[in-house]
Amino acid sequence: MFYPKFYRCYFILTTGVAIASIFFASCTPKPNSSTSQLVSQSTKTAILKVGSRNTTTEDVLKFIQKEIASTQGLDFQIVTIADSVKINDALKSGEIDANFFQHEPFMKQAAKRLSADFVMLNRSYTTITGLYSKRLKIKSLNEIPVGATIAISNDDSNQDRALKFLKHIDLINLKEKPGEYYSIKDVIKHPKNLQIKELDNYAIVRALDDLDLAVTSASFLVQAKVSLNPIVLDEIGIANKNYAVGLATVQSKVNDPNIQKLNQLVVDPKLKDYINNYFKGTIAPVF
Repeated sequence: MFYPKFYRCYFILTTGVAIASIFFASCTPKPNSSTSQLVSQSTKTAILKVGSRNTTTEDVLKFIQKEIASTQGLDFQIVTIADSVKINDALKSGEIDANFFQHEPFMKQAAKRLSADFVMLNRSYTTITGLYSKRLKIKSLNEIPVGATIAISNDDSNQDRALKFLKHIDLINLKEKPGEYYSIKDVIKHPKNLQIKELDNYAIVRALDDLDLAVTSASFLVQAKVSLNPIVLDEIGIANKNYAVGLATVQSKVNDPNIQKLNQLVVDPKLKDYINNYFKGTIAPVF
């Protein structure tokens, strides 16, 4: 059949377009299961990030993560920040959603420093703190020599606790200072005349060979693989729930469903059994 030149060109053009359309349609990727998964994953809520400071808090969080978090349908990431200042900085900046390493007095000091709205939720356990002697191997308060060197924490809240403990066992005197933290500036004349050194909590354990005495926690000793019996334990501090390690977050995240799930898990009965059986007197549950 004869076609005019115009119609022959039109036929070729439209046929080519049709073929091209079919070709491109066949090459266009169709949604598949992997693509759907990527879309689904992108719309999921970000995983909860929880800051941990040391081996003890990390062990507790790992137990919660592996053994009981699934009962609440909770998944969370443990972020270890081995610095007691930076871990609260990370909480304020939003790098982590909560942290689990500190007691309330310490948290309040950090909140004041950072002008942050930190909130302490459930308290989980307290550290067993006491008076120790490695170099002199002192076994009773009566053996402590006049002028002995002793190390206590250099952070405000733990220094306050240590000084109140030392006063309670009649090794120092403190001037009256209601409603405020005690510091070594508040120590007044006492027959024992202890020479007090302020050190970081971890530095105290490292310096035990150069000290006569130290106020520290059993968990720090365990982490440093140091085996010592206490001369005397800080029974009052241990019984004070304000010194218990708890779950801390910021005010805006208090009602977050995942935060609240974790808040219940840090006081779960299974965790209490784990603490009692695994840590054997270095920390004690408070719930």
